[in-house]
Amino acid sequence: MTEQRTAMDLHALEQFLVVARLEHLSRAARELRVAQPSLSRTIARLESELGAPLFDRAGRLRLNESGRLFRDHVERSLGELAAGRRAVAEAARDGVGGVRLASETFLTITGPLAAYKEAHPDIDVELHQMPAADMHRALHAREVDLCVASQPIPDDGLDSVRLHDEPVWLAAPPGHRLASRASVEVEELREEPFVISGPGHWQRRLLDRLFAGHDLTPRIVCEGDEPAALAGLVSAGIGLTLIPAMARDADISAPGAWIAIDDPVCRRILTLHRAADSRLSAAARLMHATLAAWPWSTKGGRQR
Repeated sequence: MTEQRTAMDLHALEQFLVVARLEHLSRAARELRVAQPSLSRTIARLESELGAPLFDRAGRLRLNESGRLFRDHVERSLGELAAGRRAVAEAARDGVGGVRLASETFLTITGPLAAYKEAHPDIDVELHQMPAADMHRALHAREVDLCVASQPIPDDGLDSVRLHDEPVWLAAPPGHRLASRASVEVEELREEPFVISGPGHWQRRLLDRLFAGHDLTPRIVCEGDEPAALAGLVSAGIGLTLIPAMARDADISAPGAWIAIDDPVCRRILTLHRAADSRLSAAARLMHATLAAWPWSTKGGRQR
């Protein structure tokens, strides 16, 4: 009976985390593939056991202060439980284990990933594409072992290593009025159309920071997450975009002109993060060492 209740309690906590993340019962029920009334009862039982509501229900469902406090503890607890399971699995595999790596884009890290798999073909590598805004939580919840971010994230409780620092260029189509320029000021771009990645992605956040630093708002005519498509739109004359220096040696590059932007903010800094209090598997430690030692300045992260 005790074992059954423990399992049910763990299941309830996992369901609570989904509701807390989405702040919407019907969407959470669809993601969990459970009936909404059943999910409502699970949340109500948790609140009854805790003696406090976890959500504000005036209008839209919102996680309240008690709910946020409880969520943080639940994430850590379930993360530690998952880490314990992985530690046992690691011991059963002669102490090697696997590695879970998150990144905003995998194009940046194909080189070190290929080198890692060549050196350690039997190690399981699990990749998660994740916006930087989710990385801090995912590391502390033990959902991933390592994260590679192209923009700043909160660093409390994290061990971080800077991997690469590179300029970011303005890409313009052939024949554009700025195409012959070596550099431009941000103010000169106030009326220019931009094709750029969606909110949360590092190029979009960089563009927003650049313009906000000059009390301007960029004119965005297209949002997308496909680098090849954005490059094609630049070539077609639809707008300008931001491209990191690393892309000059990648398969996907912007056609037309590469123009420097005269602003010290216009850079991309790749940083490797891990939770400071986490026990990394041998596989994760090897991945950390591979990424930290990789010659990023040579062909932008691709193998030499």
